[in-house]
This record gives sequence, C-alpha cells and structure tokens, in this order.
Amino acid sequence: MSRIGKKPAPVPKGVTVSVAGQTVTAKGPKGELKFVVNDLCAVALEDGKVAVAPLDKSSKEARALWGMSRTMIVNLMEGVANGYSKKLELVGVGYRAALKGTNLSLALGYSHEVDFPAPKGVKFETPKPTEIIVSGIDKQLVGETAAKIRSLRPPEPYQGKGVRYEGEYIFRKEGKKK
Repeated sequence: MSRIGKKPAPVPKGVTVSVAGQTVTAKGPKGELKFVVNDLCAVALEDGKVAVAPLDKSSKEARALWGMSRTMIVNLMEGVANGYSKKLELVGVGYRAALKGTNLSLALGYSHEVDFPAPKGVKFETPKPTEIIVSGIDKQLVGETAAKIRSLRPPEPYQGKGVRYEGEYIFRKEGKKK
C-alpha cells in the first residue's frame, strides 16, 4: 500500500481544482496546469481534497502509479499557488550570466558566449552576474531547465569551477603530485 497515495491531497487556499474523467486541472493566482492521471488509477474530488486510488490493488504497475499521481497533483496545486524556483551559481574566473530580453547569455570560459533561450513558462533572473534564478509554475520544467543550464559547464572536481546548484557539494579531488 502506498503511504503517500493513501492521503488525500488538500487543495490550498486560492486554488480551484476540477476533475473531468482522468484530467485534473488546477487554477491559481500564478496560472493554470493540467495533469492526466493514468487509466490504472481513479481520481475524485471529495470535500476540498483530491483522492487517488488504484483500480486494481494487486497490480504492481497500478500501485506504482498511485503515489506518483497523487504527488503530481500536489505539485500542480503548489505550482499554481506559489510557483517553483531553482538557484544556480557560477563559479570560475570570468564566468557570468546576463539577460538579453527573455534569453540568458552565459560566459562560461568558452571562446563564445552561450545563449540559452527561455522555454515557455520559465523565467530567468540574474540578481548578481554569478547567480541565476530559474522560476516558473511547472516543477518538472523548472528542474529540467536548471539541469540543462548546469550541463553547459558542470562543476569539475579539481578546481570546482562550473555551474552548480545553490548549496551543492562538489567532491574535490587532489591534483597531480610532483
């Protein structure tokens, strides 16, 4: 039994949720998101809470999708209510970020600047030249965009230079010995 799936997902204040068949739609102050629940799970709106249940409790796939579906619905409601953000740090001499319209222009030690276009639904901020904030209402899209920016120059283990998440620990290696 899924401990996460058993709990009904409470609807936060300021968010309206509607269930039409297998589609869950959440509207809030930040926007609107939809999620289609797999056919192996049943979804229902009961007194201000969204409940998800597997149709066949003996099916391993249905039980696996049960908790995941509930978590996805909670992420929808949290996203339209508050939004999500990831903070990235640029570490290295000459590494900097700047906004060009809605796109991000990165100087990462290459012979050219890297221009990163903002996907629909994602916003970039650069409070400092060495700091990037990726924000939006879709948790998956924000995380994926931050990971793509990090992959342009991942942190290396010898000097620690590169793009890293805020607070990320980089395991440092010892250099060559004479």
